[in-house]
Amino acid sequence: MLRGLMKPVRYAVLLAGALPVLAFPGLNLEFLAWFGLVPGLLIMRAAPSAREAAVRGWWFGTGFMLAAHYWLAPNLGPALLLVAVVLWVLWIPVAVSTWLLLRPPVSAARALAALVVVPSFWLVIEWIRSWQALGGPWALLGTSQWQHPAVLALAAVGGVWLVSFAIVAANTGIVILLTAGQIAARALGAAATAAMVAAGPVAFALVPASHPTGFVTVALVQPGLVHNPQLRVDASERLSAGLRGHHPDLIVWGESSVAYELSRAPGLLARIRALSAADGAQILADQDSLTPDGGKSKVAVLVGPRGIEATYTKARLVPFGEYIPFRQQLGWLTKISRAAAVNMTPGPGAKVLQVTTRDGQRIPIGVLICFESAFPDMSRVDARRGARLIVYQTSDSTFQQSWAPAQHASLGAVRAAETGRPVVQAALTGDTVAYDAQGRLLASMNTAQRGVLFVRLGLVPATAQTPFDRIGEVVPWTAIGIALVSLLVLFHTWRPHRPVRLLLDVNRRPAPTVSLLGTSREQDSGSKPAEPGEDTASSPQPGR
Repeated sequence: MLRGLMKPVRYAVLLAGALPVLAFPGLNLEFLAWFGLVPGLLIMRAAPSAREAAVRGWWFGTGFMLAAHYWLAPNLGPALLLVAVVLWVLWIPVAVSTWLLLRPPVSAARALAALVVVPSFWLVIEWIRSWQALGGPWALLGTSQWQHPAVLALAAVGGVWLVSFAIVAANTGIVILLTAGQIAARALGAAATAAMVAAGPVAFALVPASHPTGFVTVALVQPGLVHNPQLRVDASERLSAGLRGHHPDLIVWGESSVAYELSRAPGLLARIRALSAADGAQILADQDSLTPDGGKSKVAVLVGPRGIEATYTKARLVPFGEYIPFRQQLGWLTKISRAAAVNMTPGPGAKVLQVTTRDGQRIPIGVLICFESAFPDMSRVDARRGARLIVYQTSDSTFQQSWAPAQHASLGAVRAAETGRPVVQAALTGDTVAYDAQGRLLASMNTAQRGVLFVRLGLVPATAQTPFDRIGEVVPWTAIGIALVSLLVLFHTWRPHRPVRLLLDVNRRPAPTVSLLGTSREQDSGSKPAEPGEDTASSPQPGR
């Protein structure tokens, strides 16, 4: 173990794992994703054995996970290292498949297999990481392309998964181009890289966008970092007053904008009702609710002039922040970090709310809270249920001065491209953003800004669906199938060969050494060479 820590190549692959994280916000070096995996893949390929390749994959995953989630360190403390230790093992199949398929000599057939198998194993990693208990789908490689609607067109076809597959395949193609000895293999690597880079723009040109059949104006309120619950709700009320002149159809507040349950705070509810009537628009607030069993939930509350119109309870909770997975085994983390003291109560799942606009139209919207913007399946469910707009409420106040708010806001672009719906996010402290139905950024406020963001959004028909809306997560399931077939082929063809001992029952008598030159050790010691016609000890006896 200690000897492994002294190997410089291990630290090189650790840094190589952190490199692709620079493609995400806040640095936003999104072009780096298309070749940022190459150094790590080269180090894995150069391993002297499959075991060493697996170890290097382990270190690569550690570098990636620590760099992508560094902003959790103040809250999780040593638990962040624990999460990385558990999850870095997922990169072992990527490393071993890279070593098996891309070590010399690389034929065209092996290069073609690598272009399919290596990205498939990477997608399996992302799919497993997307399980809520393992942290959720944060820092999926495809989300790094959030600024490019032409690339995100792949998300409309196969979700963020297809974008990730294209990026990893392009990196694999570059490795083949750099290392393969055969011209055919190198040509295949170059062609695959070019095809993956061009795939997004081609999909953007071929997949028609739905034309808007209506418009709404949404006001997104960002009051700033206010720790006092009363001052926080006062700030949201103050910013929402006098908005009638801007003709909003919906006013959205951030997560935990109301620290009280409105049904138990009639005075506050009355003020919000009056505010809605004065502005001529419903207000989507967010409250911290108490459950009948004494638990706590996050609830989005749609308030109109007549009172509470609809609610949605957050279903996907933040691991360690709002609950501790396997609390019976990991509850000790509360003693060394700021992990959740008690588990919050999740809601039943995605839900579409009906918003009444200022001109009386009923607009179905999908409302999701905070961490739920990371999950492709939740916004897809809302779209399939007829939502014409996806609304996220978040806080992110815990992670100011880090990359987390910008990374969180970027997820809305990917969800918009996947579902073909405009997406807005109202953040208590930033970033507040709005995207059109193809993922183009329309307006934003960062963590240093305060105020109200107005945006006019085109709404597609409730029945409009992207290919991803229709087929769902076919891409990751296909990758899982490819990975399983690859493992079966590996176990079938790469078996350890035991030496075979053949026993020939010809002559069991000991045989002296015979020299073809007519000399031997026995001759040197005084023995005579055999006369012509005599049998030597090494000659087979007739009849035996």
